[in-house]
Amino acid sequence: MMRSRFVGVYFVGSTISRVFSQEWIDRVDDFLTRSSSSYGLRGRLSGTLDLEGYAFEKASLGSMEAGGHTLFNPRLSLFVDGQWGDHVYSFVQARVDRGFDPADREVQARADEYAVRVSPWSDRELSFQVGKFATVIGSWAPRHLSWDNPFITSPLVYSHPTHVSDVEAPDSAADFVGPPDEAGYRYNPVIWGPSYSSGMLLSGGLGDVEVAVAMKNAPPASRPESWSALDVGFEHPSFEGRITYQPGPQWKFGFSASEGPYYRTEALEDLPAGKGLGDYREQLMGQDLAFAWHHVQLWAEVYEARFSVPRVGDADTLGWYLEAKYKLTAQWFTALRWNQQWFSDVPNGAGGQSPWGADVWRMDTAIGYRLTDHAQIKLQYEFLGNRERGSEGSSLAAVQFTARF
Repeated sequence: MMRSRFVGVYFVGSTISRVFSQEWIDRVDDFLTRSSSSYGLRGRLSGTLDLEGYAFEKASLGSMEAGGHTLFNPRLSLFVDGQWGDHVYSFVQARVDRGFDPADREVQARADEYAVRVSPWSDRELSFQVGKFATVIGSWAPRHLSWDNPFITSPLVYSHPTHVSDVEAPDSAADFVGPPDEAGYRYNPVIWGPSYSSGMLLSGGLGDVEVAVAMKNAPPASRPESWSALDVGFEHPSFEGRITYQPGPQWKFGFSASEGPYYRTEALEDLPAGKGLGDYREQLMGQDLAFAWHHVQLWAEVYEARFSVPRVGDADTLGWYLEAKYKLTAQWFTALRWNQQWFSDVPNGAGGQSPWGADVWRMDTAIGYRLTDHAQIKLQYEFLGNRERGSEGSSLAAVQFTARF
């Protein structure tokens, strides 16, 4: 059945790619770009259409939800960019899909990003931004969209559920170190995808160094339902920042950090007496590097995270990945990614110490083909293994067609 879906995605994608010819796209681009020289205004509408098919060996993985072992996930993304003179820039990203994470749900429409950025001085790299936008943590968020990401899925540390849940607190230490009641969406990763939370950002650069500092309404581990300031306000803000150093065109180094409360109001009744949402926080530090040379691109990120957990104490985890992309020809590319995550020992409620999660590793492989300048198709296979006894691991196969305009 999944093979037929793969073939179907490829057939539909090939048909759409013929429609998305260069000449036709150029006419659409001219039509969707508007400007007014009198007022210094310029606006542009663009977008992508993604058709994805997934096959799970055992069950849906990470934060994806599926009733069976296969899932078809279409997505339309629209981007509106606006410019007012040299100092004001705005952007909106709206989506029509079946949920932020691939799932067997009804189709919904929402705005994932919307923000206004003001740059007061044309000769200085300093700007202030307010709205709902991706995290400044790490190097994956700026390249997470389907056209830029050589893979279909995100790295392990951005998607693998831990035993931490922001909607319920453990009843005891033994409850926390035991196997989760259910896998997937109820539990949080260290960073939930690009983390489109709401807030304000101050960024600037001086020579080879760039600095970004943000106050957000939710930390990087928070679920999509917490990202909007209309749903979760700023009563318990989170802070994050990143410093990057680029000594030359080939290398780029970054250091990130964040800190903030991670529980939602649903967990209030589970917290110990006298404790509130602000008493339990996620602390995160990350290091990243990027390298590019001819046809090769490399990315690596390492994250050290600490969750303060009721009735348990501090629960630490370390996650990292190394990703490589190689451009075979002008149209073909391939990619390989190795991911790992380890979990510290915490009190187990029986007088001893136990790991609060199963150490895991994941290998991701992908190959992509640019059909045109506006259409591409990718195939991916990943295998997840862990140290739990009797575990045989689990695998995922996926295909994705992307058309952009």
